Amino acid sequence: MSEQGHGTVNWHRLDPTGVVQKLQSSDTGLASEEARRRYAQYGPNELIEKGKRKAWRILLAQVKEVMILILLAAVVISAALQEYIDAVVIFVIVVLNTILGFWQEFKAENAMAALKKMTVPNVRVRRDGAEQQISAKELVPGDILLIEAGNIVPADARLIAAANLKVQEAALTGESESVDKDTGALPDGELALADRRNMIYRGTVVTYGRGEAVVTGTAMQTELGKIATMLQDVEDERTPLQRRLAKLGRSLAMAAGVLIIMVAGMIYLQGAGFKEMFMTAISMAVAAVPEGLPAVVTIALALGAQQMLKKNALIRQLPAVETLGGVTVICSDKTGTLTQNRMTVSDVVLPVRRYSLDEAVAEHGEDADLGLLLLAGMLCNDAVIDENAQNGILGDPTEGALVLAAQQAGLVQRDLQAMLPRVRELPFDSERKRMSTVHALPSPSQGTTLHPVLTAAGNQGHADHLVLAKGATDGLIEVCSRILINGVVQPLGQKRKEEISAENTAMAKKGIRVLGLAYRLMDVDELDQPARYEEDLVFLGMACMLDPVRPEAIESVRLCKQAGIRPIMITGDHPLTAVAIAKNLGLTTSDTVLTGQDLDKMTVDALSARIKEVSVFARVSPKHKMVIIDALQAQHEIVSMTGDGVNDAPALKSADIGVAMGITGTDVSKESSDMVLLDDNFATIVAAVKEGRRIYDNIRKFVRYILTGNAGEIVVMLTGPLMGMPLPLLPIQILWINLVTDGVPAVALGFEEAERDVMNRPPYNPREGIFARGLGWQILVMGLIIGLISVGTGYWFWDGGTGSNAWQTMVFTMLTFCQMAYALCVRKQTQSLFTQSWLSNPMLLLAIGVTLALQLILIYVPFFNTVFRTTPLRPGELGICAVGAVVVLLITESRKLFLRSKRIEYHA
Repeated sequence: MSEQGHGTVNWHRLDPTGVVQKLQSSDTGLASEEARRRYAQYGPNELIEKGKRKAWRILLAQVKEVMILILLAAVVISAALQEYIDAVVIFVIVVLNTILGFWQEFKAENAMAALKKMTVPNVRVRRDGAEQQISAKELVPGDILLIEAGNIVPADARLIAAANLKVQEAALTGESESVDKDTGALPDGELALADRRNMIYRGTVVTYGRGEAVVTGTAMQTELGKIATMLQDVEDERTPLQRRLAKLGRSLAMAAGVLIIMVAGMIYLQGAGFKEMFMTAISMAVAAVPEGLPAVVTIALALGAQQMLKKNALIRQLPAVETLGGVTVICSDKTGTLTQNRMTVSDVVLPVRRYSLDEAVAEHGEDADLGLLLLAGMLCNDAVIDENAQNGILGDPTEGALVLAAQQAGLVQRDLQAMLPRVRELPFDSERKRMSTVHALPSPSQGTTLHPVLTAAGNQGHADHLVLAKGATDGLIEVCSRILINGVVQPLGQKRKEEISAENTAMAKKGIRVLGLAYRLMDVDELDQPARYEEDLVFLGMACMLDPVRPEAIESVRLCKQAGIRPIMITGDHPLTAVAIAKNLGLTTSDTVLTGQDLDKMTVDALSARIKEVSVFARVSPKHKMVIIDALQAQHEIVSMTGDGVNDAPALKSADIGVAMGITGTDVSKESSDMVLLDDNFATIVAAVKEGRRIYDNIRKFVRYILTGNAGEIVVMLTGPLMGMPLPLLPIQILWINLVTDGVPAVALGFEEAERDVMNRPPYNPREGIFARGLGWQILVMGLIIGLISVGTGYWFWDGGTGSNAWQTMVFTMLTFCQMAYALCVRKQTQSLFTQSWLSNPMLLLAIGVTLALQLILIYVPFFNTVFRTTPLRPGELGICAVGAVVVLLITESRKLFLRSKRIEYHA
């Protein structure tokens, strides 16, 4: 045998005999010797895990970041110049940042391990003409596989026999309903996986019936294996924040290099010594690079992740916190994400009346026709009520919906089954598309309350058995010759059949699944004539079912649109169903939908044009989801993808942020995601987006705050020597400002509340830089002001070396006081400091208080005077520093007043 898998043969097009022959097998199965040979050829039936990144490679990736490399250089130079305190402090910061990044990436390497957990331990096969039980790993192409309800399919296979077989393929296709399977060959043409009725696939679940199949693909040649391959081939996307910080790091590195050369050259021309030149250079490097920024960003993201966890959003990758705030498109699966993944009876349609489920529950006792329809739905049914099962039902979700509806109306399944025991049945099959059951009627002498219903339905007391039937309406009415209307059995004419068929079609177009129900009374003489069970039936009506949308999802979709975020539905379900659900959600008003087959025929350019206007994609496979996401990302969209199935894993990993379902989600989807919704609630995404926007705004606020401080330091270090002064600040003092004066309030800014209009504005341009919307100018201008105030104060006290010997401490303290005032002002962009609630961010007040206290300790405690080369200041000198802080506050508040007067909403 030379061919295996769907990449080489379209097995669904061949008839069962042709498939067996093509795989060089037989109805009696493979011979043991042949099975061993094929096992040696194809290997074990398990997913192959490509090598994970070694721990040292992950660690190396962290260390290679530009800002980290600059800090490491500062460590080496400081140590070479015997400035050991500087070297140790910088090195500690590097280690902490590296450990945090390493741990996050190390945990993300577990996705393939989750895929391997889906292996089925043992399976039943036919080999050497006899049934055997073997390990699923030993399956090979050509094996005859025996399956039944409850089995997890261990390999891809072509059915050669099927008896009432249904398979739940939601993990691969996204469809909520079990799929009917048969053995018939399918026509030529490309068919979506969900439409290959004669194929079964690894990782899916048999929910009903039994069957035999010949294995066509094992291991990585299965559809599940292809997903695993795609998952391995998907490269991790860097988040916008990571890209911005990397660009910032490169910019600061270049700026630091230029400054170092300029200042070092200037000092050298002044006749300074070699060590002084290097000390000045290292001071400038420390001033130019915000050592605390990576740590502050990491802490802010971690705090945001904790807040999201309280709202049932588990963040697996810290940068995803910020990415959420910039999401422009949310691609969402339908089943279980936007809908409840629970089939529910919505309406009951009788020939002359229509009831909602609530109305049916209330009226069934007064309407004998309705009562008989609900009874038929409960008894012509193989689903069983089980409080311990998911949704309270064991069995097919569609059948379960009928049972639950009857239960809500007061019918008790166990009592009815005892009263009307099933004695015969015609199981559902895909050709008839219906099932029928025969029940023994109780005698009138038993005194039950059942007979009035049946009498109204036409029982004249001579019948002793009841036939109940349910199935596809169009097929069912063809075997009905009568219809029940208001308790009277009437002939069912062609006109009435056409009316019923038209209503059935109209509901199907709305995404509603419709089942017809019928009955007839039968004598015991007909029990052994099953061909007559479905003759001369009496049509009762139709039960309308749907997988209801989550009520909160409707509001969430509205909020997404309000926030400028475009929701898109990507599902494996039927196009009509997908469009109907999308309209119910308010996701779209158009009937436009693209299917997987449409995508296969489209060029990249054609898809790029259409994707701007299409909000619903149906009948898609995993590769199609990847195509959609790639097309969106090519247009510079920030894409979020939600999902819960194995099929979603590659898309979850490829998207800018993958969001997995925590309850219904597979291990694979969770491990491949950036965020997990613990409550499977689409509304949680909206709450997380708001939190993400708040955090991104706050990140920009403390970037503004930190870099303004650094700009002030650079101004001090550049202008001081130009004015003939010695180094205004020592490296250890600059490091203290960068790590404590900058770092502590910056972390507290991460607790700042959201801006008032955070969800009433569109997402920011994902291509914008970290300094977009004027942030760079704010940093330069305020940095210049703070720097000139500080160096000017120092120059006044230095006065050519004849003034106070505390001039350097004055520069040091003035910078600190000015930055504390600025920290208060940057909380809000346009709102005045004096109209804000001072207690809305108590962490900031605490941080400012702690920073000022620490600064005073550095000034007035002798030990720290020695370490930081400070001199105690007199009260008047300290008062001058306070006045400088007030000046900074007044300048910043004046700018806000100007923006408010012009009604300029200048966002963080």
